[in-house]
Amino acid sequence: MDPLNPFGDGGFGSGGPRAAVEELDQGVNTADSRVELSVHIPSLSWPGHVLAAGVERLSGRLVDGTLTVSASGHRQQIGNREAARIRMAGLLRAAVAPSGPERRPTRPSVGARQRRLDTKRRRSQIKRGRRQATD
Repeated sequence: MDPLNPFGDGGFGSGGPRAAVEELDQGVNTADSRVELSVHIPSLSWPGHVLAAGVERLSGRLVDGTLTVSASGHRQQIGNREAARIRMAGLLRAAVAPSGPERRPTRPSVGARQRRLDTKRRRSQIKRGRRQATD
């Protein structure tokens, strides 16, 4: 990967002895239009704390510090390239976005707790009434 450009993208051909011939066939192989976009996260020029947060949040998707996104939903490679860029931008944006507010724990009110216990008692009595009496 080029150290000056952390982004890399590439298309995929079918390969093999018929590769040159398949290029001429129309719509035969969808692998021809697949695109893979990669970015080496540590080489981005982000501030240290932002970079650390991004690496931590993306840790499950990183392979040797590189985030890779592939797209193959479109018939043409240019559409897949644009889809991969949009997906990559969304991932990077989400990785550096500030986290939301902490959850404030709440407790049920006394009345709600009492209603729940009353309902449980009522259900218990109904089920107890369905039991067969044993002699």
